[in-house]
Order: sequence, then C-alpha cells, then structure tokens
Amino acid sequence: MNAGCNIFPVQKSDYVQVVEVWESSVRATHHFLSEEDILFFKPLILNEYLDAVSLFCTKDAKSKITGFAGIVDNRIEMLFVRADARGKSFGKTLLQHAIASCNARKVDVNEQNEQAVEFYKHMGFEVIGRSPLDSLGKPFPLLHMQLE
Repeated sequence: MNAGCNIFPVQKSDYVQVVEVWESSVRATHHFLSEEDILFFKPLILNEYLDAVSLFCTKDAKSKITGFAGIVDNRIEMLFVRADARGKSFGKTLLQHAIASCNARKVDVNEQNEQAVEFYKHMGFEVIGRSPLDSLGKPFPLLHMQLE
C-alpha cells in the first residue's frame, strides 16, 4: 500500500494508539533497548513527550495509525512506523511532510538504530555531530543529522 498524501493531525484521543505504534516500532528497531528501558520510556512518551511536539500521522485504509511524527521548530523529535507497516512508504511520507510543511531540517537518531540512520541518509540527511549520551543522560549515543 502506498501512503500517498494521507497525513492527519493527531488528537489526544489518538495517544494510546500512537504509543502502541511507538512500542511496535521500537521493538522492531531498537534492539539495544532492554525491556526495562522500553517500560521506562513508554509512560514518558504518553504523558509528556507527545504533548511537547506538533504531531501528525499516517493511517491505513481502515483508519488505523501506521506511523507518526512529532516536530518542534525545525527539528524532528520523533518519527515511528508500526512494525507491520514498515517498508510501505509511511516513514518517507511522514518525513517529506515534516520537511515540506514544517521545514524540519534536523533530527537526532540513536546511533545503534542503524536502519533509521540509513533511512535518514537515504533521504538526504548528513551526520553533523555525535553525543555519547541521549537527552536523559542514558548511554545511547545520538547522531545529530541535518538535511543539506
């Protein structure tokens, strides 16, 4: 299925489904996270992080959220695609919308999430820096990437 231009705003009533997408995506791509890490981040995503960003999503033919992105200023703070929806252009659609509609030019990517690093490189982003710790001081190195 091609994602097309099916971009929708995320409502608070969508948050539980959005967190399900996040967890599905993380379990498929963030193999460096332990179960304890996932359980640590999950309530933060639901109760704090989603309210801190401008959110939009893609949906499948049954109106189920397939992926979502969160933007602050010109920075992609989150972009996740449900595991069973990966490889179907939803991530590309979300990223292209973030760039075109929000002028998103920067993203931090977990260095250990090699699929995401390659995705952003494929989409024209370049690594401009690296931090040995994530924003919470956890030992998950971040690559700072920017669209040139």
